[in-house]
Amino acid sequence: MDETHVYEKKSYRKAFGASPDLNDLAKTCVCLANAQGGSLLLGIEDKEEEPPVGQQLSQREVNELVKKLSSRAVNVSLGAPELLTAPNGGQYLRLPVQPSLHVVATTSDGRTYARLSDQCQPVTGEDLHRLVYEKTGLQWEIRVIPDVQLADLSARETRFFVERVRTAAKASPFVLTKSDAELLEYYHLVTPAGQVTHLGVLWLGTPAQRARLSYGLMVQYVVYDEQEQKVRKETWLDHRLNPAQLLDELLAQAVELRYYHEIPVGATRRLVRHYPEAVLRELLANAFAHRLYTTATDVFVGVYPNRLEITSPGGLPLGVTPTTILHERMRRNPHLTATFQATGLMEGEGSGYDLIYEQLSREAKPLPVLDDSGTSLRVTVKSQLPDADTLRLLDYLAGHYAFQQKEIIVLGLIAQRRRLSATELTQALQLRQEERTRTWLGRLVEWGIVQTQGVKKGTDYVLNPEVFAAANLQVKPTLKTIEPHRLRALLEEDLRAYPSSSLAEIHQRLGEELSYQTVRRAVYEMVQSGMLTPEGGNRNRRYSLAKKK
Repeated sequence: MDETHVYEKKSYRKAFGASPDLNDLAKTCVCLANAQGGSLLLGIEDKEEEPPVGQQLSQREVNELVKKLSSRAVNVSLGAPELLTAPNGGQYLRLPVQPSLHVVATTSDGRTYARLSDQCQPVTGEDLHRLVYEKTGLQWEIRVIPDVQLADLSARETRFFVERVRTAAKASPFVLTKSDAELLEYYHLVTPAGQVTHLGVLWLGTPAQRARLSYGLMVQYVVYDEQEQKVRKETWLDHRLNPAQLLDELLAQAVELRYYHEIPVGATRRLVRHYPEAVLRELLANAFAHRLYTTATDVFVGVYPNRLEITSPGGLPLGVTPTTILHERMRRNPHLTATFQATGLMEGEGSGYDLIYEQLSREAKPLPVLDDSGTSLRVTVKSQLPDADTLRLLDYLAGHYAFQQKEIIVLGLIAQRRRLSATELTQALQLRQEERTRTWLGRLVEWGIVQTQGVKKGTDYVLNPEVFAAANLQVKPTLKTIEPHRLRALLEEDLRAYPSSSLAEIHQRLGEELSYQTVRRAVYEMVQSGMLTPEGGNRNRRYSLAKKK
């Protein structure tokens, strides 16, 4: 079994060896308790599926371990330990850790940790305040509704959910072979005893039952004019619809989100939606699935002439920031998210922002902007008209190459800017190290679509001018995409007219379209090759053409 946000494997040595690391085990218990709860699997190495052959555990050492862990963790409730035997005959211990519903769990020395994705991380400062704020919402999904049983639910809504899961075929074959009743229990809509959870009422309940939820799924859709005055408003506050129906009806009534630009392409026109449908669905599904369901705030969709804003209550989940959302896998409502994935409402892996980045990059559109206030998250997408040449170039390349998702995203970024430094690309892709850009560039350099200039941190990525010619685009090379030998010729011409110039003066004359770093790199290379002669110290250095011998 792989480690996840609810399972953690620890070796025998950590728990029962001659020098057990009980403090580390207590920290792991705190991590699980502060998230969704989970289980410690003691006696299995990290990369193994089973315990060592013949490994035996005694009940005495199990009881002693539980007693010691209880004294090292505060506000942590441990379930009854289970001594299990694997198919290979080796024994291991499953130790359930209950979620801490109303208080923050800590180690005995006062440290707080939380399970974020499959990592146990310390929680301090602002994150600690957020953990306290979100505590009541961590188990909202699986709390039962008093006096509501499976037989009380809407048969029509139950049939809708089951058929949607089977038709979407996003779940594993093992899950799809379950009976209807087993599916409802598997996705935590009902308990084994037939009680209905908050999640079950959200999907399967009648309007009256949904209205009993403390804070259900409600949406406001507002359209603004150029002066940002309201011109139209639609609301979904009556609990009629389950999440899938609500998403579909919202998109059906939001005619403003279906507007498009017309881009001339030869004798025809290319229609480009202000907001690609796949992007809209993913953003709205994210707002529904990851919102905080213990606060009386609606999901708000604001449509302005130049942008779309989607605001959901609760901010980003703990451990996720606007600058890491492309790569993080944390979820506030994991069971609700699982139902969204099973019914085909959202991507099966990650945050869905990789899909959003891909779709926007394909159509030469800027990436979304996220503003996390801590109590709400606002995502802004611009509706601006894409550059026609850039769009035609991307269409041409997509028709001649089978790109991977990462390559499409990088290509869209570079095509819109014409030139990106390694640092700028790293920041746009939310990477921690510039070396990792190679996995995103993929085959773009190998195929000659993207060229590199400079080395290491001074590397720039530009589109190969020959790509424009191949696409039959009458695009004049700008200084951003100018080739090194042409830049050298331009510098020679400049210094022939203005000898003894500083770097700043050279850059000013060439124009701000060309970055200062690019000019400096080219000048240094010309000095090293003997084409230019420097004069003066570092701060007052000036450059002239070398005299021919």
